[in-house]
Amino acid sequence: MSQVRKAYPKEFKLMSVELSNTRKDLTALAKELDINVTLLYRWRKEFTNKQGGSFPGNGKVILTESEQELSRLRQQLRDTEMERDILKKAVGIFSKSDNKYSGS
Repeated sequence: MSQVRKAYPKEFKLMSVELSNTRKDLTALAKELDINVTLLYRWRKEFTNKQGGSFPGNGKVILTESEQELSRLRQQLRDTEMERDILKKAVGIFSKSDNKYSGS
């Protein structure tokens, strides 16, 4: 049987992070909020890294312009490497009869 994930609203996450900054015992706080302590640590980390862009909802990550550019360039690199590999194989196949291509 599959388990249903709990969805927490942004306000709850922000309140939890604020409370965690004022408390010392995060395990007790997590029990009070009825969440796992690792979830609380993850929310704190996301909040400190992204501030206003944290907890966008529906699992969609809001990227900065530089992160979007980096993601686009990485995708372009993967596509180009795949095209190169395909062309290398094609050259190997077509030149087998000519014995001109060594396959390296």
